[in-house]
Amino acid sequence: MRLLYLLYTWLIFLPLMLLETVFFGVLCLLLAPFISARRVGFSTAIPWAKLGLMFSWVTVKVHGHEHIDPKQSYIVVANHLSLFDIWVLYGWLNMDLRWVAKKEVRYIPIIGICCVALGHIFVDRRDNNKARASLDKARHRIVRGTSILFFPEGTRSRSGALQPFKKGAFHMAKQLSLPILPVSIVGTREILPSDTSRFTPGRTVTLVIHPPISQAERDVDSVIKLSHDAIAAGITTGVASAPAAS
Repeated sequence: MRLLYLLYTWLIFLPLMLLETVFFGVLCLLLAPFISARRVGFSTAIPWAKLGLMFSWVTVKVHGHEHIDPKQSYIVVANHLSLFDIWVLYGWLNMDLRWVAKKEVRYIPIIGICCVALGHIFVDRRDNNKARASLDKARHRIVRGTSILFFPEGTRSRSGALQPFKKGAFHMAKQLSLPILPVSIVGTREILPSDTSRFTPGRTVTLVIHPPISQAERDVDSVIKLSHDAIAAGITTGVASAPAAS
């Protein structure tokens, strides 16, 4: 079976992924000067993500989509298990997302320049001052349903266990008076674990969208705990948490 997966990866999946990335990348760059980043994202990034998952034979089950108000901007926080998390979130949240990525992503061929065109945010994790400056510049983009996606663990979990959260996303939410939208991802680690090339197609992924958490009258540490608890519960049970008390 492992040999079949290997053959599928090199002879089918990778060529198809390269072709679709080039196609949607070129389309993104052609459209970006003429229409809004929101429309470009819905026209290119979301189909790119869904096709990538289709070529991977991945099925995504979504719970809790009713918790998203399309007119509301959020700070979206999710656990991080695999490179496939971006495809799952992009393809199935159905939101106008800007994601916070390490600066090295900017230099990935095709993907990096498209991320720039769409207004994604690059941070230097080795320099906290530069990282904060990058986030400050991004604040004006979070309006009228445009949301920012953070992986608050800071990097992919090697073990699959949920790691402690960094505070950057929650400070931004507090400063902008935006709700936190916690999201649990279950199953992407089984497709492609962190720091490996062991690709296993044909898996089922569960995406659990929890009720938004208001920043009103809460300190940052309390919101972090509520978000961490919600995501942990979704990982364990595969269902959305109960609404947080206001």
